[in-house]
Amino acid sequence: MRAYAMLGMTMALWAGNAIVGRAMRGEIPPLTLAFSRWMLALLIIAPFAWRRVMAQRALIRRHWGAILFLGLAGVAAFNGFLYSGLRHTTAANGLLLQGLIPTFVVIISRIAFGDRAPLRQVAGIALSTLGVTFIVFKGELAEILRLRLGMGDLLVLCGCGAWAVYTACLRLRPAIDPLAFLFVTFAIGALTMGIGALGEAQAIARMHWSGSVASAIAYVAIFPSIIAYMSFNAAVSHAGAGAAGQTISLLPLFGAVLAALILGEPLFGYHLAGMALILGGVLLSWGARAQAGDQRLSASATASAPAGKRS
Repeated sequence: MRAYAMLGMTMALWAGNAIVGRAMRGEIPPLTLAFSRWMLALLIIAPFAWRRVMAQRALIRRHWGAILFLGLAGVAAFNGFLYSGLRHTTAANGLLLQGLIPTFVVIISRIAFGDRAPLRQVAGIALSTLGVTFIVFKGELAEILRLRLGMGDLLVLCGCGAWAVYTACLRLRPAIDPLAFLFVTFAIGALTMGIGALGEAQAIARMHWSGSVASAIAYVAIFPSIIAYMSFNAAVSHAGAGAAGQTISLLPLFGAVLAALILGEPLFGYHLAGMALILGGVLLSWGARAQAGDQRLSASATASAPAGKRS
C-alpha cells in the first residue's frame, strides 16, 4: 500500500509537470527547460549523494552500460520529447497520451523479458485505456475514425515510448544506493539536455528571466524530478513494472483536476465517466497484483512448512 501511495503522489506531481511545461512554452525553450530542470536537481542532491557515488564508483563503472541506458531513456529522451511536444499540443493531450504508457510497458516487458501479465491486469489496462480514450474524444468514440495526430502529439508519444522502456527495464538497475543512482541518471539527463540546449541559443538570447520562469524551473527540479523519481523507482522495486506502469493511467485524472483547480478549466460529464473507467482499471490491476502476491506467499509458506504440517 505504501508503494501504491507513492505512485499516486508521483502521478500528481508529474501531472503538474505537464501543466507547467505547457504553460511556460512561450517563456523558455523546451530543451533549455529540461536542462535547467536536471541541472538544478543535480545541484540540490549533490551534497547528499556525492559520498555515496564515490563509495560505489567501482560498482557504477561495472554497470555503466545499464545506468547509461536507463538515464538516456527515462531522463533525457522522455523529458526532451515531452517538453518539445508540449510546445505544439495542449497539456491535456500530453497527459492523455501518457495514459497509453501502461499498454507500452506490458508489450515491452513481454518482448524483452517474456513477462506474462495476469488476465485481470490486462483487463484493467484495457478499462483504463478506454477511460483515456473516452476523455480524449469527449465521449464521442466515433471520432476515433477522424483522428489526426499533430507533430506535438507524435513527439509526446515518442516520450511515452521512452518512459515505458525505462519502466520495464528498471529491473536492470544495479544494486547501488538509490540516491547515487538518481545522481548519475540526473547527470546523464543534464549533460544530454545541455548539448541539445546549445541549438536553442537564439531563443535563449530572447528569453526574459522572470520570477515565473524561476518558479517553474524550481518546481520541475524539486517535485517532478527529485521527489517523484525517488518515489517511482522505489515503488517499482516493490510493486513491479506492470503495477507502476498501470498507475500512469491516473495522469489524465490528476491532470484534469489540477487544470480545473489551477487553470479554471471546466469539468464535463465525459471527464467524470472517463475518470471512473481509469480508476476502475487501476484498481482492477492492483487487485490482480495483490492476488498474485498472496498466491506466491501462500505457495512459499506451503513449500517451507514441515512435511507433517503440509499433510
